[in-house]
Amino acid sequence: MSKGVEGGVAALRDMALNGLRTGDMALAEQSFSRLLEMLPGDVEALQFLAASRLARGDALGAVALLQRAVQGQPENPDILHQLGVAEMATGHIAGAIETLRRCLAIAPGLFVARLRLGIALERQGDLRGAVLTYFGAVNSAQAQGRWMSDATTAPGLREPVKHAMRVIDQGRRSTFDAVLEPLRQRYGRGELTRVEHGLAIYLGEQPANLPDPRQKPKFLYFPDIPSQPYYGRERFPWQAELEAATDVIREELLDVLADSESLEPFLGRQTEEELKGHLRSSSAQPAQWDGYFFYRHGERFDDHHARCPRTSAVLERVPLVRIRDHAPETLFSVLRPGTHILPHRGVTNTRLVTHLPLIVPPDCAINVGGELHEWKEGRCVTFDDTFEHEAWNRSDRTRVVVILDSWNPDLTEVERLAVTDLVEAIGDFNRASEVPVPAG
Repeated sequence: MSKGVEGGVAALRDMALNGLRTGDMALAEQSFSRLLEMLPGDVEALQFLAASRLARGDALGAVALLQRAVQGQPENPDILHQLGVAEMATGHIAGAIETLRRCLAIAPGLFVARLRLGIALERQGDLRGAVLTYFGAVNSAQAQGRWMSDATTAPGLREPVKHAMRVIDQGRRSTFDAVLEPLRQRYGRGELTRVEHGLAIYLGEQPANLPDPRQKPKFLYFPDIPSQPYYGRERFPWQAELEAATDVIREELLDVLADSESLEPFLGRQTEEELKGHLRSSSAQPAQWDGYFFYRHGERFDDHHARCPRTSAVLERVPLVRIRDHAPETLFSVLRPGTHILPHRGVTNTRLVTHLPLIVPPDCAINVGGELHEWKEGRCVTFDDTFEHEAWNRSDRTRVVVILDSWNPDLTEVERLAVTDLVEAIGDFNRASEVPVPAG
């Protein structure tokens, strides 16, 4: 390109941008049109002129221009988003779906593009796909503080977002109703009354009305059962065998501790700065909370079971919660000297947490709902972790307990079946939305 042409292009671009700044759309369009004659592949001009044509109802003309822009920048998600919208305006829904999926594969966080993909899927008649896509769009937007209200939603998107939320509500309700229906047919609705109430709370159809303000589950609240921070040992007959095996389990633990490489940070690999909201140290050493997992999120760590066979055998006889991709969660919990696990809450009161203390130096304790408990080696303690709780090791030695989760004994067998099916279905639904869903 000669210097003269370069100068002409630059002057036209300046005129076009000045038109945009001053609101003179005619000047902007005229300047970009002339610029495009000189540079037929100029993406900025192609996108602006396509938007102008689409605003005038010339969707086909907009598509033609944007296809040229895509040829120049095939991985540009903004162009693909704009092309998908234009294709939808022409009625070419299948093409719009393909284009918007290409856009989101490159930039998954473009929640407006995801919303428009949901609209296209709904128009195509794929209602389940639309529900999942809308759900992903709304969660992605709200994670950034958008679409929480009219004030946080662009005016042109308010009605589409409200429509998406209505479709989500209907779709989730029908999805989870279908999960419970076989149990209703088999056991009768009366056996699932509390489960139905819990589902309505989860879906936001009814308030939780928790009986104890200290209790705030992050995910699923099961209503109409006693609410208490700690549970008496008499509720768990299986704990006697677990406690009787304390010495055997501790012996295998000591072998694990001799090889610190086998431990992993309970909260994952994070910097000290990232851990500040979760852990604090009262010593010169950084706070450190490690785990040696036998199960995590339902995944079995076979090599750890093989390394600690007697511990594994005892744990496998415990009535652990077993929910695909969620539970059990069973481990040696290793709290280093000076480490304080800051107050936090668990996800659901359908299951309780049990600690079997193995190594407990002085000045180590757990606080659940404001009620302090000092661990005693070989004696289980069980609590509801949906109450705010914290734990600390203020000694100069390492503290270790076994952590495991078991069902809340106030649930019936039928309710446990229903909760298992529901939680698995909720997990499947959330994963299918392709966007991480907060637990809370």
